[in-house]
Amino acid sequence: MTKYLISFPSEAMIVREDELPAVADAARAVIEQAKAAGVYVFGGGINEQVAPVLVAGDGSASPQIYPGSQLRGGFTILELPTRDEAMAWARRLAVACRCSQELREFMYDPAS
Repeated sequence: MTKYLISFPSEAMIVREDELPAVADAARAVIEQAKAAGVYVFGGGINEQVAPVLVAGDGSASPQIYPGSQLRGGFTILELPTRDEAMAWARRLAVACRCSQELREFMYDPAS
């Protein structure tokens, strides 16, 4: 089985404040479906209130990040047998979150 990353940047979710509870409930329902189906690996939202750091090979840390690597928003990792099934789950999340989702495939790692 292959692991897939389904994600969206926070600025993609344009939802009125009064709609947020319904969107959160819908997204949680999809996650519960994924858990019940046995395909859920991990998910969550990036805490944008905590600044990222870059940890170098020598162990030092700095408040910079790689150019273009702004990671924001929410993500879900699912383990599925086919890309078509991953697309179907991405569609469910897109409907629930009311915004487009990016779908990426992890390379095979025999140790995971």
